[in-house]
Amino acid sequence: MTEVVRYEVEGPIATVTMNRPEYRNAQNSAMTYALDTAFARAVDDDAVKVIVLAGEGKHFSAGHDIGTPGRDVDTTFDRRAVMWWDHVDKPGGDGRYAREMEVYLGMCRRWREIPKPTIAMVQGACIAGGLMLAWVCDLIVASDDAFFSDPVVRMGIPGVEYFAHPWVLGPRAAKEFLFTGDRFGAARAYELGMVNKVVPRDELHKETDAIAGRIAAMPRFGLALTKRAVNQAEDQMGLRAGMDSVFGLHHFAHAHNAETSTDSLGGMDARSMRNASGS
Repeated sequence: MTEVVRYEVEGPIATVTMNRPEYRNAQNSAMTYALDTAFARAVDDDAVKVIVLAGEGKHFSAGHDIGTPGRDVDTTFDRRAVMWWDHVDKPGGDGRYAREMEVYLGMCRRWREIPKPTIAMVQGACIAGGLMLAWVCDLIVASDDAFFSDPVVRMGIPGVEYFAHPWVLGPRAAKEFLFTGDRFGAARAYELGMVNKVVPRDELHKETDAIAGRIAAMPRFGLALTKRAVNQAEDQMGLRAGMDSVFGLHHFAHAHNAETSTDSLGGMDARSMRNASGS
């Protein structure tokens, strides 16, 4: 069976690659836990100075897996975040809250705190849950064909679980992004400060490696302290507290959907979401 995540090291750079290109790197639990293992491996390797997160194929990530044959929402995995109990045998909101606290908000918060610099290398689609993976990284390098969207308001849900929108986009752009569900292209994302650099698609790997190499030349402990300093400043601006409050709204929306429609996603699936966004 093909590995859902590849891990490669070249010099001081570890590259972690999502490897479900046939499903636009939709994130099932197997992939999410494999990412967690790969990041831990990179942190524990003293030779690694910088971590690059990539997606195999045409797209970085289409987001959470809500409909592929590999969807594994009812499968138990060894839990590292241990933010809540195992979700698999729990009913209703208990199971949903436990799972999303573990594999979405909990893991993303831990990945944001990885003490080594991380760079997301984004091409093609970076949608919904894909945003969460890119946003936890310290830098984002995007190809000129990359596009970003969070269309989950179509489900009646106020954005993805790792709710960083007002901090990475600014309040007004965040509202536009969420209210319309429209795509922001790489150029618009750069104008808003969401990405660090936009490059031609065929130069994406080379430019990302070049930035990673320059960072790797800096002292490791200095990088770790600097990352912590900026993250702490961002938290003082309300990022962590904002996420906590919106996570509650997110699950209130799931509960409302479960009571008023066919399921907690408001009756939407991968196909209907894709058709609605025109992708």
